[in-house]
Amino acid sequence: MARGSRPPPAPPRRRRRQRYVEKDGKCNVQHGNVRETYRYLTDIFTTLVDLKWRFSLLVFILAYAVTWLFFGLIWWFIAYCRGDLEHLEDHAWTPCVNNLNGFVSAFLFSIETETTIGYGHRVITDQCPEGIVLLLLQAILGSMVNAFMVGCMFVKISQPNKRAETLVFSSHAVVSLRDDRLCLMFRVGDLRDSHIVEASIRAKLIKSKQTQEGEFIPLNQTDLSVGFETGDDRLFLVSPLIISHEIDERSPFWDVSRHQLEKDDFEIVVILEGMVEATGMTCQARSSYLADEVLWGHRFTPLLSLEEGFYEVDYGGFHHTVAVPTPACSARQLAAAAARRQAQLYWSIPSRLDQPLEEAAAAAGGNGDPDPPCESNGTVAGPEAR
Repeated sequence: MARGSRPPPAPPRRRRRQRYVEKDGKCNVQHGNVRETYRYLTDIFTTLVDLKWRFSLLVFILAYAVTWLFFGLIWWFIAYCRGDLEHLEDHAWTPCVNNLNGFVSAFLFSIETETTIGYGHRVITDQCPEGIVLLLLQAILGSMVNAFMVGCMFVKISQPNKRAETLVFSSHAVVSLRDDRLCLMFRVGDLRDSHIVEASIRAKLIKSKQTQEGEFIPLNQTDLSVGFETGDDRLFLVSPLIISHEIDERSPFWDVSRHQLEKDDFEIVVILEGMVEATGMTCQARSSYLADEVLWGHRFTPLLSLEEGFYEVDYGGFHHTVAVPTPACSARQLAAAAARRQAQLYWSIPSRLDQPLEEAAAAAGGNGDPDPPCESNGTVAGPEAR
């Protein structure tokens, strides 16, 4: 480097996009200014299930403690109004509840009644009709509290969210050729021996857009076809699979080249759904890929090998890719180049009638061809190469 010369400035780094869905599947969306909070109480069961564990355990403890204290207070109040607390040493007096001599004993009797423990020391007598009615109410309400809280805990424990932890997605998506067609691919796998039943895969492109009328749509969602028409979106996920989105004229990546991909700003959200084989509950695993996590000209390395009597999957290379020759042009340009090459096979000997057309095409190409053809090495052919 010459003396006093400065190194060339580094290219500006692209501002990293805020994720819509995190890599672990959590949606990066927070709801603010929700005024109709009463709607959460109309579905109190789901609200309790969705609470964090520390709050769920707090509600679980409070539900029992409050009912025990409430009915204990009523049992003490009945004994106080009847005068049972004033005749504790009078053996001829028949109290509402035997051996109930204060609030603590009333609280213990409430626990024994609601939990149906029945130690036998404190027992209700047949001379207290109001106590019999209260006993029936507490038994019914206690059964409802048990059913509600045990149901919440069971559903929360058996939620299939943790099953999604063993469903893995590749850290990067790749773009390369498959059967002479550009394809966007990513890999999914299941680390457990118990399989996901009726597994299906979906992919969505998250990208803001502006309509022809000037309306701006933030985070617009567009479906990416991963084999819905052919049934390839339904997976038999026994070993890792490579999910492919063919970039055709219906794909939003139809006009995206390698250079455009490096400057583009989007997010691809992938969703894997299925039923847990052990419980039959529906499980959903999510992940996402930003534009800088899509590798152009790469392919996933194979993981499956045949051993003695079985197939072995090496998850050590699950995220590994290898560079492969891939055209750098868009799928539209690649299809146009393939169409021109196919046309040359049929018209290899041009006639004089075609010469004016060729001269006009050459003149148009000199003025700027909107879709330059792609060569096999990934470059775009210039006018002298045609």
